[in-house]
Amino acid sequence: MKPLTTFGDVQAAGAGVLRTALVSRPEAYVAGVEVGTRVPGDRAPETPRLPYVVVRKDSDLPHSSMANARCTLRVTVWHEDADQAHDLAMLCQGLLLVHSGPVIRGARPATGPLAATDPESGVDLATFTVLANVKPIPLTA
Repeated sequence: MKPLTTFGDVQAAGAGVLRTALVSRPEAYVAGVEVGTRVPGDRAPETPRLPYVVVRKDSDLPHSSMANARCTLRVTVWHEDADQAHDLAMLCQGLLLVHSGPVIRGARPATGPLAATDPESGVDLATFTVLANVKPIPLTA
């Protein structure tokens, strides 16, 4: 009989990795960063919440066993200008690529960082994706 397994919340884990790692970073473009899993509803230019990082699970990729899951995580970074958005996105990507923990066992780059402008607020942003390998959680039957 196959073991019963499930997988942890990779979106919350990715946000937690970045939230924890960014707190101690000395780079000026990291100062005051907030990390979440939802796009802020009040992202109008009059009420800037910058810098802001959002981690979202884009997809689950097919896997042939319950020994591993692979998910696409999309990270979007809003910042005061395009250069700082890019730099913070590159740092976040690097932090995810070197991480191995209880939910995310490893990640590899997929796309980006790509520069863009938030269509609602006009704020500069950068976005990238990583492919995250997710550890199984054994359950009792």
